[in-house]
Amino acid sequence: MPLRSTGSRTMPPDPVRHPLFARCYAVFSVAAETRMGVAGVRERLLTGLSGRVLEIGAGNGLDFAHYPGAVSEVVAVEPERLLRRRAVAAALRAEVPVDVVPGCAEALPVKSGAYDAVVLSLVLCGVRDVPRAPAEVRRVLRPGGEVRFFEHGRGGGRAMALTQRALDRTVWPLLSGGCRPARDPVAALRDAGFRLGPYRRVLVPPTGPVLPASYCSLGAAWRPPAADGAT
Repeated sequence: MPLRSTGSRTMPPDPVRHPLFARCYAVFSVAAETRMGVAGVRERLLTGLSGRVLEIGAGNGLDFAHYPGAVSEVVAVEPERLLRRRAVAAALRAEVPVDVVPGCAEALPVKSGAYDAVVLSLVLCGVRDVPRAPAEVRRVLRPGGEVRFFEHGRGGGRAMALTQRALDRTVWPLLSGGCRPARDPVAALRDAGFRLGPYRRVLVPPTGPVLPASYCSLGAAWRPPAADGAT
């Protein structure tokens, strides 16, 4: 197994601090892998990836076990300290080299055009600057590079839409580490200039009660090739 460096570099001050939410998320997310079918979604999210991959908002590293062997390297950015520590432990168990680093989606600590693919997994709901985060994704991807996304956002009928917007403005961000369920992650990628590929709506959990955060999108998008005039 190749050597890897996980969390060993000097870390700047944490850009995000949600210690209580991070502890709750670390427990809930593990249970959701089997009870809510999230492990299967992660498998579909990452199937077919290869080369150098940047994962943004890695959380506690539950994606790492699903990366295919054709991936040569994963750099996983996670701003929250407790979750980053869990991600480091998960990286040591991964079958592909994973380097866990601090940073946030709006100011990625990596070079421009350096990655073949970027993975967004339940992260755009919580970024502070929605247009800036996809712009950073575009910056770090090589021309023609791929974005894989599994994101939750607005969905359901009128009553649910009103509920999501009301929660956005009141208690939900406070209780959920800045998460805002009424955002539209697919539109954010489109507005940043990505070419949307196939994507589909996924309910999490697939059966049972539908929650404000149940409406997910799973799919792919591409940075246009340089020949198209992309920057």
